[in-house]
Amino acid sequence: MPTYALVILSAAALGGFVLASNVLRGRFAPWAVSIGHALLGTIGITVLAWSVLQGAQPVRVGVALGFLIAAALGGFYLASTHLRGSLSPRTVIYVHAAVAIIGVLVLFSAVVV
Repeated sequence: MPTYALVILSAAALGGFVLASNVLRGRFAPWAVSIGHALLGTIGITVLAWSVLQGAQPVRVGVALGFLIAAALGGFYLASTHLRGSLSPRTVIYVHAAVAIIGVLVLFSAVVV
């Protein structure tokens, strides 16, 4: 199941790249991409959490889950700024992306190795 989560989260990362590139250029991100990114991220985290709860997963899978949950919390903040009609702070975008990328890379290392 961590492999499925990795595929889903990688698709979410592509949407995140589109979102960040829009906001960093001073434009609001398209809502359809935002919702798709959030849904894929939620599904990926849920699949990953389910696999951790089933047990017999490497510790790195749990570590990845922790990073991805932290990234999701940052994503909630970013979505709230969008809902309020203002562009998100660049620092928060960078931190959200960095934490999510670390989580996906840790998961990748658990799945591939």
